[in-house]
Amino acid sequence: MPWCGRGELYQGEETARFPAPSSCNFSGRSRKQRKEAVHSSQSEEMCRSTEVAKEQSLDNLWLAQILFDLDGVKFGNFTVSESAVSSPVFINPKVLISHPTALRVASKLMQQEINLAQSLRRPRVHPFSVVAGVPVGGLLLATAYSQETNIPMIYARTRPEGTGKRGIEGRFNRGDSALIIDDLITGGSSVLETATLLEENGLKVKDVIVLIDREHGAAERLRQRGYNLLSILKLDVMLNHYMSRGLIPEETYRACAEYLRGKQGERAEQADE
Repeated sequence: MPWCGRGELYQGEETARFPAPSSCNFSGRSRKQRKEAVHSSQSEEMCRSTEVAKEQSLDNLWLAQILFDLDGVKFGNFTVSESAVSSPVFINPKVLISHPTALRVASKLMQQEINLAQSLRRPRVHPFSVVAGVPVGGLLLATAYSQETNIPMIYARTRPEGTGKRGIEGRFNRGDSALIIDDLITGGSSVLETATLLEENGLKVKDVIVLIDREHGAAERLRQRGYNLLSILKLDVMLNHYMSRGLIPEETYRACAEYLRGKQGERAEQADE
């Protein structure tokens, strides 16, 4: 499939994406002029954020399409996890390793999402010095992200494997802040398990970014524990794309939509308890 996103994804660093507006220079201005300049700066920031969001949405849908083309999205009856029994849709983002361009796009989209969140007047992502992937899919994405951004990666082994004990692989300092990366989130248990291990070893965790949010209440569950969740794709957006492209029949779309509404209803009931 030809690339339908923005070529800017493949152009160097993102440091110039959010330059300070020239209107932020207030020297020699009257109070009225300074007030007008602040308003102009805020408007420019909102317009810039909107523009970037629109550009990213095209790339997000391209990635959703690639996942479908690689058979990373299947429909039927699946038990994905304890919180996703009899799910009509199964998503396997790990297939992206077979498509290097798509894997790089995924890491770039995460980078753009983080840059955008940090550029806001009230940043939505805290500074971090290392990234930690959630095994197994999150490790693949974290590796791609680390190579793309040159930010060091660590591996949080939440349970013994072979000769490796429970612990953290890689170099870090106590007090460092870590960004958790995962490919898919359902209820959030794996992310919470990783965050606990990181914190036990003296790392700080504030933010989590995932490629796909299945919208099973993970965002709220993480928020209650003090973690902020960002996602590149949401399940309902993917389903709408597949339906609009004629890739899935209406019956399948309705079954998935009903399933998601049921999960949202469960979250609402839990919140009321």
